Amino acid sequence: MWDWFALKWFSWDQLREFHWASPYFLYGILAIPILFWFRRIIEGRSRQKLRVAFIHGTIPRSLTAGFRHLFPVVVSAFVTMILLALARPQIMSQRTENTSEGIDIVIALDVSESMSETDLRPNRLQAAKKVAQAFIESRFQDRIGLVLFAGQAYTLCPLTTDYDLLVSFLDEVDQNTIKTTGTAIGTAVGVGINRLQGSESTSKTIILISDGDNTAGSLDPITAAQLARAYGIKIYTVLVGVSNTYRATTDSTSTSVGTTDVGILKNIASETNGRYFNATDNVSLRATFDNINQLERTVLKSRRYVETQDYYRVYLHWSLIFLVLIMALKSTFIVNVLED
Repeated sequence: MWDWFALKWFSWDQLREFHWASPYFLYGILAIPILFWFRRIIEGRSRQKLRVAFIHGTIPRSLTAGFRHLFPVVVSAFVTMILLALARPQIMSQRTENTSEGIDIVIALDVSESMSETDLRPNRLQAAKKVAQAFIESRFQDRIGLVLFAGQAYTLCPLTTDYDLLVSFLDEVDQNTIKTTGTAIGTAVGVGINRLQGSESTSKTIILISDGDNTAGSLDPITAAQLARAYGIKIYTVLVGVSNTYRATTDSTSTSVGTTDVGILKNIASETNGRYFNATDNVSLRATFDNINQLERTVLKSRRYVETQDYYRVYLHWSLIFLVLIMALKSTFIVNVLED
């Protein structure tokens, strides 16, 4: 309650911290000594002053001279406080609040044996994990889940905005995470649908990363895609690896690099109004996720709040103190004798 009484309100650092809503009143402070100077010139020696023996006989001349300046100093202080209050000193703090219309995304990652092929470095799975992690870290307030699939599919992480947790789960994924062999693409899409069907988000997306060779599962991939479309879910399919079944080596022998089925992934994307991407190397895989990142942009809304706190009352309180002093001095013999 008595904080206004502190002398800190007159420190240079405190005055510099203020934002002055009406700074032009501050120029009036500079005019105060000029006004007193004009007053002295105008009055000059025209006023008759009564020299009282009592004053000069009992009080030293230096002290009476100090009394003569006391009243104008107090008046100057009073006017200064009024001008400071009129200038409206304020302290303003800004706060920015970012909100978004979040997108719900499920990343369905193939961890089958064929994802260990090395046409991407160090292999298909590790390359896919790396770009998926970068994709996750680039999102803002989107809920992201992770589904793994090989011969069967399951949810490794439900929809969450805890990206650090999600990345840590993804980092531990390898070809041994699911023991069942095969690639159940339709089942993976079905698990992703289960994660998203209860979502209230306006945008629901599955990013399916696979070599496209559907060899397992009881749910047909196209049927799963049609079900996703019924729930308003868009699927982006990413074919990882070259589309040739065999690759020639330098000694003219052939080595298998694992089959890739382009048709399945294209049809899934087409059924859900998504897009199909083919990542044949690490560079094109990164470019694929960059494209998806641009296609599924979160709508950010920024609100800036400016909190303003006025401090003019501090100087009004001080002005009242100086006003009381003025009235007190006017009521004493000091001012009356010196000015009469």
